[in-house]
Amino acid sequence: MYIYLFILYKCANIITVSIVNTYKLQRLLEIHVPNTPLLSSWMVANGYSYQLQRKYKQSNWLEALGSGAFKRPSEEVNWQGAMYSIQLQAKLPVHIGGLTALSLHGVSHYIRTGKEVVYLFSDLNTKLPTWFAKYPWHAEIVHTKSTFLPFDLGLTNKGKGLFPLIISSVERAFFECLYHAPDTMDLIEAYHILSGLMNLRPRLLNKLLEQCTSIKVKRLFLFMAEKANHQWFSLLKTDDLDLGSGDRSVVKNGMYNSKYRITVPKEIEQL
Repeated sequence: MYIYLFILYKCANIITVSIVNTYKLQRLLEIHVPNTPLLSSWMVANGYSYQLQRKYKQSNWLEALGSGAFKRPSEEVNWQGAMYSIQLQAKLPVHIGGLTALSLHGVSHYIRTGKEVVYLFSDLNTKLPTWFAKYPWHAEIVHTKSTFLPFDLGLTNKGKGLFPLIISSVERAFFECLYHAPDTMDLIEAYHILSGLMNLRPRLLNKLLEQCTSIKVKRLFLFMAEKANHQWFSLLKTDDLDLGSGDRSVVKNGMYNSKYRITVPKEIEQL
């Protein structure tokens, strides 16, 4: 009799666990955003143990994307979907910036061929997850760690499809382009981009100029902005800006601009 009751108890317990696990799986699939990874740490925090994750993988409900991340077997995950999970689930302070952000805003100047380059920015202490860093994306990931701008200044949400991404505003993205210049950002291209940006917001530009710690970026921006001569330039507050001291040679064999004390490409200075 006792053995019979024990067997009934064990069976009931197994059925209950199975029902709970099935419900949890259905719930996971309902909240999952297609074509984005499910991070193992996020799943644990939301009640999906490592043991349960292994069962989902063994049952082909999930497929390993790398150490610490899964995807649905039928889905393709690109870098944008991965960034969505990194920002939303891992809550890492990393955003899309520079030329990549300008491209997402539809204001990049040149059409590029070849492998896509993705520019990410974060503070000095942020490390991208190993699974993301090692995955063979069809893009080159450039991760810049810097505090030349406050991390939360001039960011916005933008993205295609179901997953909006945290990216730089047009104004901040241009400052980030200048931060990479001239090593990985051509200054002539940068000027051509700025010459088309007629609707930048003076209030945000003033905040960026005030809080930017890169003398090079501030001097280059003011030099180019004055050359472009958009209406918003007259609304910039430059009297109390810290533009440093001494000369800055940004490019070799360029021309010297005495107002901003920088050496810049001849093609821009002579405009």
